Amino acid sequence: MLNYVEPVFRPPSEARSLIFQITIGCSQNHCAFCGMYKGKRFRIRPVAEVIAEIDSIAARFRHHVDRVFLADGDALVYPFEGLVQILDRLAAAFPNLTRVGSYASPKSLTTKSLDDLGVLRDKKLRIVYFGLESGDDVTLKAVNKGFTAAEMATEAAKARKAGMKLSVTAILGLAGRERTLEHARETASWVNGVNPEYFSLLTLFHRHNDGFIRTLSQCTRGELLLEAREMVVHLHPGRTILRSNHVSNFLNLAGSYPKDRERLVADVDAAIAHARRIPGYWDDVPVYEEEYY
Repeated sequence: MLNYVEPVFRPPSEARSLIFQITIGCSQNHCAFCGMYKGKRFRIRPVAEVIAEIDSIAARFRHHVDRVFLADGDALVYPFEGLVQILDRLAAAFPNLTRVGSYASPKSLTTKSLDDLGVLRDKKLRIVYFGLESGDDVTLKAVNKGFTAAEMATEAAKARKAGMKLSVTAILGLAGRERTLEHARETASWVNGVNPEYFSLLTLFHRHNDGFIRTLSQCTRGELLLEAREMVVHLHPGRTILRSNHVSNFLNLAGSYPKDRERLVADVDAAIAHARRIPGYWDDVPVYEEEYY
């Protein structure tokens, strides 16, 4: 039986995955913009407890499981030896398992060597989800990320070198009006240097972070569209899939770099032109928020 400590979050691409909560909360739960785990105190669950949950899945269901996601917000911080035991038990329990995924903070990646990550990758931990938030050091300091853009690039590149797929997220509006375009350009530059397989955009929204948002001069819809344009114009990664399909976004983008670069710029330009034609829309500040958790 799976005994989740709610809330449990997972990336959109893990919608079909079976989730095992091997940590509770996030080890890096001090980012000013993030309200995902503010109601939880971080802890690592014992190996035996996690393995008992894996073993509790009835045999008749096990062949249906091809993907597993390890929660909570920073599961890669789990001690290496214990994580190996968990991955081994997952492989034994689910004969059709093809991929295990996990969130990975820069802090958790510092706890694993390149060799460690290679072992984990061979044991089917094939994708990690990395919250960059911004490639701009001024913005990173303001949100209390705890790492510089260069330090995060080093850790993210280590995961890629180990053969893991890397899915990176950044947040439109995170820098407010003061550094909107710098945030966009520096984030694009970071992505160009690291070349993650996936790059996704969210838009800053309210969830247990009102204190931080009050420190910003928030971007209007028009300014967010211009920020998105600045980012897609400056993106030149070798081979990256771009998505902005999170519920917080009012601009949905989907394409692959470099193939779809010009079309993505044209899509943003069309959205900008449309927004300018709607009375009041351009100067409106988005107010999306999540009530729960």
